[in-house]
Order: sequence, then structure tokens, then C-alpha cells
Amino acid sequence: MTENHQPNRTYKTVGKTFRKKDSMQLLLGEPTYVDDITDRKDCLTVKILRSPYPNAIVEEIKTDVAKKVPGVAAIYTWEDVPKNRFAIAGQTYPEPSPYDRLILDRHVRFTGDAVAIIAAEDEKAAVKAMKLIKVSYRVLEPVLDMHTAKDNPILVHPEEDWFPPLPVGGDNKRNLVASEQSGHGDVDGVMADCEIRIEHTYHTKAFNQAMMETFRTYTELDRYGRLHVISSTQIVFHVRRILSTALGIPKSKIRVEKPRIGGGFGAKQTAVCEVYPAFVTLKTGRPAKLIYTREESQIAGSPRHEMEVTVRLGANKDGKIRVLDLYTLSNSGAYGEHGPTTVGLSGHKSIPLYTGSLEAYRFCYDVVYTNVQAAGAYRGYGATQGIFALESAVNELAEKLHIDPTVLRERNMVREGMVMDAYYGETANACALDRCMARCKELFHWEEKYPVRELGGGKIRCAGVAMAMQGSCISNLDVGSATVKLSDDGTYNLIIGAADMGTGCDTILAQMVAECMDCELEDVAVFGADTDVSPYDSGSYASSTTYITGKAVEKACTDLKQQIIEVAAGMLNCPAAELSFSGKGVTRMQTGEFVPLTDISYKIQLNSNRSAIATASSCSPVSPPPYMVGMVEIELDKLTGQVTVLDYVAVVDCGIPINPALARIQTEGGLVQGIGHTLFENVTYDSHGKPIENSFMQYKLPTRLDMGHLQVEFENSYEPTGPFGAKSIGEIVINTPAPALAHAIYRATGVWHRELPITPEQIAMGKE
Repeated sequence: MTENHQPNRTYKTVGKTFRKKDSMQLLLGEPTYVDDITDRKDCLTVKILRSPYPNAIVEEIKTDVAKKVPGVAAIYTWEDVPKNRFAIAGQTYPEPSPYDRLILDRHVRFTGDAVAIIAAEDEKAAVKAMKLIKVSYRVLEPVLDMHTAKDNPILVHPEEDWFPPLPVGGDNKRNLVASEQSGHGDVDGVMADCEIRIEHTYHTKAFNQAMMETFRTYTELDRYGRLHVISSTQIVFHVRRILSTALGIPKSKIRVEKPRIGGGFGAKQTAVCEVYPAFVTLKTGRPAKLIYTREESQIAGSPRHEMEVTVRLGANKDGKIRVLDLYTLSNSGAYGEHGPTTVGLSGHKSIPLYTGSLEAYRFCYDVVYTNVQAAGAYRGYGATQGIFALESAVNELAEKLHIDPTVLRERNMVREGMVMDAYYGETANACALDRCMARCKELFHWEEKYPVRELGGGKIRCAGVAMAMQGSCISNLDVGSATVKLSDDGTYNLIIGAADMGTGCDTILAQMVAECMDCELEDVAVFGADTDVSPYDSGSYASSTTYITGKAVEKACTDLKQQIIEVAAGMLNCPAAELSFSGKGVTRMQTGEFVPLTDISYKIQLNSNRSAIATASSCSPVSPPPYMVGMVEIELDKLTGQVTVLDYVAVVDCGIPINPALARIQTEGGLVQGIGHTLFENVTYDSHGKPIENSFMQYKLPTRLDMGHLQVEFENSYEPTGPFGAKSIGEIVINTPAPALAHAIYRATGVWHRELPITPEQIAMGKE
């Protein structure tokens, strides 16, 4: 649906810029985060003793000396914990990820795996006790290379109680987490008939989310003896289920809530640390808190899946892309969380970009276990890796054919109304990708900047381009919910189960309430997320909050308005059909009689059998993709290999932006992360499979000074299934920098770099 088909309506709140609801609280440094609001003097400090080996069996643990340290309350080992296998992936039940974890396991599977839990009165005592625990290990040979993992005689998970809740092609006796093949058409026949064929393999590392607030959880027993969990998490309802499975207690005995989250980017879609303090609280009856150090977050967190994507592309000499064949090898690490689901996006959210010309496609993948840190969810969730590979291959095709890469894409790209076979057969009902390309070329001055320009002294300026798509939810699966109620002063309360990670979803969803109920934004108070209070919501991931939970808000408001009208009908002694709702109250259209909202809310409290509260849920049969084009200009020093980003222009189709300022910030943040993955951030392992970059001294993150000029604009489409025509924006924005930068670097050097990050050393030495 193009701009010309959008409803002819001017919105009061939607599409307007408002500052985030919690902005003043943050600016004033008010207590908002887990550690701020859980400062109890009787709280135990929890620490984890971690394995120094990537693959070993714990033969013996001696804790007697450590337990004598003053202030040590308890030390727990594999012998003390329940033997219930579980998964820590925040996914809707039944989870695609295998149940392959124990709280503490005798078999440790990566350097950094948990060996013992120490609970003490303070951190000093806990750390001292940790050093006094004596562990005897039977060291086993590890599998550290994902290329040799499949069908390796060394098994990462040899246990017999390994359990896959869903059939995803996994087999622990083959080191396989998941595998699958899909496609359409005669791939080999079309490939053989193509005039041009390109085949290359592209490698991306296990990048860390590096959010400011590390993993952390506080637990206590409430006044009813229930386990109360306050955690920095995106998935309160999933955490409750994960803890129930791991601890062997009913979900009804667990309450999970999240305060303000200091960043997540997908890392906190995994229950990395919650089970440890929860177990301590259940055993001791005391409050407990675990705060990961930065090193722990780097070596035992939930980074992006390392992937290797092999692309086979067939085309005609005129640039028509006829066939695509992708194979992805994904490294899940020591455990399988998110392994079966991230890998699918590497093909299903890259191949459909070329729906306009494709005659056939094939997509196959294997996800393997290795003895390194387990991977998890990260913004882009597999699409980032696949788009780097495919967009780089398309740029290679353009260079080989001497066709402008923007023109090549215009000839092949998906357009509105097309059926995307590789995207589960969905139709691109709202697609402004062609307009994104045209506008981006205009803003960037592509015709001027695309040619390579020698500046002298070994310095070169040039440009690169890429396009991307993502999704707006997990279709036919995840649920968003919202409760909206009328307060007695005529304002509203919005109660949600989605988690604001700094994205501004509290503000965006409140804007929707304000639009629906014709009130001011400040008249909407937001609460969430708490499993005891919030309506069920799968959580904040898969780019689903605005699209899915937003639609639930829209539904709830429609219901609430009808309830308000019916209460007013009783007060005016007339049929509800004669009444009209406005932001201030209800009017009888024939007589002009008016009942203010405050009177209606008081009526509900007095001799009434009615309420004015509505809860609605939303689940979508489709996941309409947002689209994006990104163009980058760099200056490259051929003598040193230094790349300086001068200009990055991004044009995004996210449907109708609900809050353009927050959408722009989302885009800028994603671009910075994508540039960081491409040029700065690196993950390398020592001989024990431990990440060497275990602090921000080694793991280099870009700052604003490294970014050059960022310019973001939007090309609106109108998504008929979304709230107010909206689609998602949270993840797509990280996907274009890597292929665009790799393209620009090739233009400057004549060398294609097919592994991320692309370091100055590699550029200066001319290494691919």
C-alpha cells in the first residue's frame, strides 16, 4: 500500500515527536535499575566459580575450607541442584531450542561454564571463598572449530536426557542443534543456464551486545513465600517459565518483574543469570543478588552467533539475478539457545530482497555445538549475517558486470504487491524499498560519491551501498497484550508485558492510547512488566513491540471506548447508539447532552456492575518486513589501512513511524553497532576457547567520534495489519553497514573482504 493509499487522516499524537516518558528520571539520576531499587542490607551476594577448561568432567569439589570464610552463607555444586534439563532461550513454549542445560552440571562445556555457586554476606567474602574452592577436573579434548563439529566423535552433549521440545533437525549425537533445507524451483538447472555465476563464503564473528548494564538479577521470597524475581530482562513471562522448569516449582510460585533496563539488544532475551540467585533464595530463604562483571558478560553472556554463509548466485549479463543458493553454518557454542531460530533469518530475510527477478532459490543450514561460549539473540538475529553475505555477493556481481550497484538492485528488488516465496509466501503489502533507494541516492549524492577519488598521499574516497529487510514479529506465534483502564480522574493507565529497553516503547504505546482515546500523552500512565500484574506478552524481541503490542493497545482502546459509552448510556438513560465518545467525555448527538469522563469514572465506583477496563491480545498471521537502504562514504588510507567513515545515509520504510524522533534514534544506534561490527569489534579465542577480548580495553567499541555524519530519513508505506500503519524498526537498522562498508573498501583497494571485522591490518596487507 503506497502513500497514496494511506487513510486521509491527520493524527493528533501518532507520527509526532514526544520525549520519552522516563527521560527526566534518567537525566536526574533517579533510582531506576535493578541495583538501584534492591539495596537491602540482608541481601546475599552471589558469585559463580567458572571452569578454566572448555571441556571437562568435575571429578571432585572441595568446599570445606571456603565455607569457613567469615560471611560465607552457602556454596552449591552440581550435587546440590535439581537434575531438570532446561533451555534459557526466551522463546514461546514449546521452545525450538533444546533442553540441554542444568543449573550446575558435572560436565562443563566451555571456558567460563558455571562450576559452583557462592553466596556470601558481601562480595569480598564471596570472592575470597571462590579462590579457596578446590576442583579436580578430568580434562577432555574440546571441539573448538565449527567446521569440524558436525559428526565429530567428540560430543559436546553426550547425555541421554538431551531433549528437543520441537523437531528442528537437531541430534546431540552428531553435535547438531538444528538443520534444514528449503527452496523453490530448479536451482541447479537455472544455475547451469546462467551466464554469470558467483560463489563465495562470508564469515561473521560472535559479536557481543556490550550493553551498559550487565546481566543482573535480584531474588527474594515475598510475604506469601513466593519467589519474587527482579531482573534486567526483556522476557518476564519466559523467565518465569524457565525458572519453573529449572527449579522444579510451579509457575504460580514465581513472580518476575523488570525495572528500567540499561540496554539489551537481544542479550536479555536469554535468561543468562536468573537461575543462580533464585536457587540461592529457595535454599536459604534470604534475598540474593547476582551482578555479572563486564568480563563475565563478555565470556559467559549471550553474543551473536558466529556464522559462515556460502552464497551461490546465478545471473544474466544484463544483471538479472535468476537464482540464489545459500548455505549457513552457525556456531551455537556449548548450548543451543536461539540456535534453531537465528539461523533461519540468514536466508529467509535476505533472499526475498530479490523476489523481483528470482526464478529459483535454495536455503540450507546446519547449527552445531562447539566448546565455546554459547551464543544467543542479538539485534538482527541472523538476518545481519545473511544480509552481509548476500548483499556483498550482489555488489561483487555489480562490479563484475560494471553495472551501478543501485541500478542492479532496482532491476531485481522486491516491490509492493509481490509474493515473496522465500519469505514464507507472504505478500509485500507495504513496500517502499524502491522509494528508499531513490531517496537515499538523492540525499547521499550517489552519482558524485560513487566514483573512486584519489586524494593523494595514499588516501582514497569512495562509497558503498546495501539494502536490507527484517520482520515485524514471529508470525502465527508470539502474542502481545495490553490493558487500558479509565482512572477516576478521567486519565488512563496502560499496563503492558513488553519491556522498554531504552527503545521508548512505553512512550510509543502511550502515544497510541492518547491517539485512540483523544487525550494528552501525559494523561496516560504506563506500567510494566510484571508477571503478576501485566497481561501475557511474549516479550520485547523479534521487532514485535510496536507492531504486535501496539495492535493490542489499539484493540483494547476500541473496547474501552465502547465500555465508557455504555456506562454513559445508563447515566443518560438512552441507547448507546445515540452517543459519541470524545477525549473529554461522551455526547448525546441528538440533544447535545454531555457526560465528562470524571463523572463516568465515579459512576463506575458507585452502585455499578460495570468496569471501565479492557484487555486485548494480538497475534499476527504475517510479519510485514520493514525495508532499508544504506549508503556510506569512507576515506581509506592505503598505507595504514585506516578507514574513516565520513558520511552514512539511511532511508527506512517502517510503515508509519509512531514517534519519528525515537525511530531516528533507533536507526542511528543500529548504524553505529553495524559499523562497530564491521570495523572495530573482534572476537578471538585462546587455546582454551576463552574470548581474549574480555573487557572494553580489548573489545573495541566505536564512539560518536568514529561515526562521521549520520543522516536518517523515512519513506512511509502503510501496513494495513499494523497499528496506524506501522511496521517495525528495531532490528533492520543494523543490517546495511557491513555490506556497504565492505563494498566501499573494495572500491578503494580492489580487494574483497569476506570476514568481519575488516581490520586496518587486513586492509594494509591486502588480505581477504
